Order: sequence, then structure tokens, then C-alpha cells
Amino acid sequence: MVRRRYLKKLAAKTKRNVIVYYSGWLQKSELFRQQTWEFMLNDADKNGLMATIHQMDRAKGLDILLHTPGGDMAATESLVDYLRQMFGTDIRAFVPQIAMSGGTMIALACKEIVMGKHSNLGPIDPQFAGVAAHAIKEEFERALQEVQAAPSTAPIWQVVLSKYGASQISESIKVISWADQMTRQWLIDGMFAGDPDAVAKAERVVQELGDHAITKSHARHISMKAAKDLGLKIVELEADQALQDAVLSVHHACIISLGMTPAIKIIENDQGVASINALQPMLMPTQGMRMA
Repeated sequence: MVRRRYLKKLAAKTKRNVIVYYSGWLQKSELFRQQTWEFMLNDADKNGLMATIHQMDRAKGLDILLHTPGGDMAATESLVDYLRQMFGTDIRAFVPQIAMSGGTMIALACKEIVMGKHSNLGPIDPQFAGVAAHAIKEEFERALQEVQAAPSTAPIWQVVLSKYGASQISESIKVISWADQMTRQWLIDGMFAGDPDAVAKAERVVQELGDHAITKSHARHISMKAAKDLGLKIVELEADQALQDAVLSVHHACIISLGMTPAIKIIENDQGVASINALQPMLMPTQGMRMA
């Protein structure tokens, strides 16, 4: 298959292990609205990573190409923990087009991020059923301030806040702290390791990408330039024409596969070992988890 051939060429160029983690949420947008979980980062992805990492020479490090809308935060934490157990911090993230939310968090856990002028990351603020946890927290804090200043507004705010359960407000505060703490630590241990200003740099990234009041929208697209301005270690894909050609060849092959086949998620390495989620059963070769 074309996709496999390009993956081998990319690995030959980088002399590193290569894995693609691609979701088809853009190619199958209508289905994505109906079956969101299957397109998102989730615990089932661990099986795909295990299959593709098995028998790799881990001393070569890992390059992971990310194309995802994000997903479950607990699953994201677990996937990063697993990748680091396998490769330490010798992991590079490639974002040929877009890696949002949890995808951005995985990229932040890598030692550097390779992006092009067409690439985007996204905010990392946690969500509750499509509502920003920061927005819930901010609304609660605003209600508290206004009721303290003008007790007569209490009935109004009681109606407004009734859409949230008491536990949801509490959980919002906790999940914000959880996301901030783990992302901050990933940056300190990985991308900014050895930097005397690692803590301050990590704090700035977490604040800029994690605070809903700053990003304004969870759908906000963070360009390569904006990511560099945040102090992230960004490698410009356009700086190496051969690398750019190799990466974009893999990217377009994956996008075509997601658009032209029943596949909704592809996790595949440069040796042809793949875990592919599909809309319907797909014919699998007999050798391991390989797929054309």
C-alpha cells in the first residue's frame, strides 16, 4: 500500500521509529457527531499503541504523527505514561495538520514538536459534555461575587447555576487542576528538561493554553508561530524539504485512507503493523495485526 511505503520512507529519513495516530473525524464528520467516542482519544487506543510498539528498537526513539480532535483526559494521561515508559522522553511529535485538545497535550509531552505553516495545535482546557470546565468555574465564581455584593441577585443566580449539579462545579475545579498539573510536569520533565527556567516556561504554556479566559474557545487554532511565541520547542517542517515531503506524503496517504475506506482511526508503524478501527469488519492479513 502507498501509505506503508511512505511510512517506510519517513523512517528511513529520520532513522527513528515512526507511528501514525490518525482519526477520521474530519473525513466522516456526520458519523463523528453520532459516534464521537470512537474517533476520540480513548483507552482502547492503548491496544493499538501496544501492537505497533511491540518489537521496536526503542533505543531509536519515537516519532509520532498526530491528527486528532483530542478526547478523554484520563486516557490521554495513560497513553503518555505508556509512551514514556517505552521511550522515555525521546519522543517527537509531528503535527502535519491538526492535533487538538488531548492531541496537543500528547505533543506537549514530547521533547519537541514538528509543525508546518499549515499546522495547528489547540487549547488544553478540560471539557464537560462540550462545556469548558473553566467556564463553569468562572460562572460559579462570578455568581459568588455578585451574590456577596448584592444578595438580592441570589434567586437569579440560583436559576442560572441549577443547570450544573454541585458535583459538576466541584469536579470542574478538580479537573482543571489535574490537567494543569500533569501538563506542567510533562513539560518540565520533557521539552524543558535541563532548562533553568523550566518551571516558569511550563507555567506560561499551561496558562496560555489551559485558561479558557485567554484562549476564548476550545476550538481555537494555535499556529506554528503562536506555538513558538509561547516558548515551545518547535521545529519548522519547511526547514528540511526532504523531511517535509516525507511527512506530508504520509499525511496525505492517511487522509486518503480515512476518506476512501471504512477506517475511522489508524494507528500504524513504519513496519506495517497496524491497528485500524473501521465502520465495518475489514479483511485482516494473517500476520499479526498487519493490514494493507
